[in-house]
This record gives sequence, C-alpha cells and structure tokens, in this order.
Amino acid sequence: MKQAPKRKGGAQGRTGGKPVGDALRQAYDEALGEAIPAEMLDLLNKLG
Repeated sequence: MKQAPKRKGGAQGRTGGKPVGDALRQAYDEALGEAIPAEMLDLLNKLG
C-alpha cells in the first residue's frame, strides 16, 4: 500500500497561511465593531 508523503510540521509545512490569518483577523475586527442586539443584552442582564 502506497502512503502519502509526510508533511513537515510547523511554519515550514504551512502554505498560504498569511492570507487566511489576515482574513480571520479582519473578520474578528469586524465582529468586535458590531453592536450587541437588545435581546442579547436583556438575556445577559437576566443572568447577572
């Protein structure tokens, strides 16, 4: 049975990681800028 070649671990085995990281950071930053819906704030206030 033929085995697939092993990939290197760590930074050496990564390809195209920077664009993915940049997209994740942008999505996270956008999510931080969004307002919290009133319904969610109401639920949080009931819990506290």
